[in-house]
Amino acid sequence: MKKLLGFVVLPVVFALLVPLVATSHAQQKVITLRYSNYHAAVNPNSKICEEWSREVEKITNGRVKIMYYPGGTLTPPAQTYDSVIKGIADIGFSMAAYTRGRFPLTEVIDLPLGYKSGYQSNMLINAFYKKFKPKEWDDVKVMYLQTSTPMRLFLKNKAVHKLADLKGMKIRATGTAVRFIELLGAAPVGLPITECYDALSKGVADGIGTVFETLMSFRLAEVVSYGVDYSATYTTAGFVVMNKQKWESISPQDQKAIEELNGKYAERQARLWDVLDKGGKDVFFQKGGKMIKLSPEEDARWTKAVSPMIDEYIKAMKAKGLPGDEAVKFCKDWLKAH
Repeated sequence: MKKLLGFVVLPVVFALLVPLVATSHAQQKVITLRYSNYHAAVNPNSKICEEWSREVEKITNGRVKIMYYPGGTLTPPAQTYDSVIKGIADIGFSMAAYTRGRFPLTEVIDLPLGYKSGYQSNMLINAFYKKFKPKEWDDVKVMYLQTSTPMRLFLKNKAVHKLADLKGMKIRATGTAVRFIELLGAAPVGLPITECYDALSKGVADGIGTVFETLMSFRLAEVVSYGVDYSATYTTAGFVVMNKQKWESISPQDQKAIEELNGKYAERQARLWDVLDKGGKDVFFQKGGKMIKLSPEEDARWTKAVSPMIDEYIKAMKAKGLPGDEAVKFCKDWLKAH
């Protein structure tokens, strides 16, 4: 009887254990992701993304591993977003301005709203995304959005004190900043930041709309002599996004842990931009660079000159059936409160 019972029980136990073992094995399956970033490996913006990668591995107990590719070695910055959609890269860090028109509602962030700091603009773009959840980002999973610090104009060898000084000058600009440069009376030149050193040194561009940080990280302090300070500052939106199918392959438990990590790193990167800007400013002055502060009257002229960008944005969004007026109001109110 005991032998008969053993013959019956053992197969039943085995049948019950096999699915459990298979399930346990499936749960331990490692998902490997490729992360593309255009910043050089030594750049603090790159390092913080690599730290995020290592923390993802830690909080998922190795179930998610990330192969990190800095310096545009996997995808160039202008192609990163599409590369994530296609699965060439699984995660990508780049700037939305490289694909102008791709993120229409989010372009509100790039308008000359008078930003005070990188922390402010970074926190705004994530608050904006949380509020509006623009469908233009639906092809990917947004980890978090980010921005540069407030943009300034930097000139190779010509001091600019008034609008008339900019007439005919070739100024590097991307995204909505192209319109900003046009309204100031200059000629925009579209280039990724990785090509700007050569463009300035060879005279392809006379100046650049950029942040202090790039004067250090991309050595632009070596090829510009003057900077212009004005009130109608703008920024440029950026992103850290993941391929949607890869995101969906991650367990709900690990997704939740990564989402919590994203919030932490969105704020870390926001604070980092201002630290980097200070470093870039120090390098600029060490190299003999000079900042030009516009007179109050001239500053008002610049603000008035670029103000059509806001009305143009609202009109363009209305034509697309998007709430541009609400987006502008939200951003202006948020900036006043913060």
